[in-house]
Amino acid sequence: MLIVTGIVEVAEEGVEKASIAAQKMVAETLKEPGCMIYEFSQVLGHATRFRVYEEWQDQTALEAHFATPHMAAFQAELGEVGVTSSEIYRVIEGEKQPLR
Repeated sequence: MLIVTGIVEVAEEGVEKASIAAQKMVAETLKEPGCMIYEFSQVLGHATRFRVYEEWQDQTALEAHFATPHMAAFQAELGEVGVTSSEIYRVIEGEKQPLR
């Protein structure tokens, strides 16, 4: 199993659009083979901060996810909302590593 986790912060004016984009992304990603958990949720008390948490069967499933049309659309939408910071990591055998 492979875990992906982290934080994405967006500009205040982009919060609603980011939330809508995330809802679409989650719905499509949960249909993917090898996706066990996929969450993108707003952090309580921090309106502009979103927590990412994913569990994948393996690296192959994660790589396939990166190549999906809904991932490309999501990345484009995030580019429009003003991402102010992003720290996403994968955890393999208990070791936390930058995702990209």
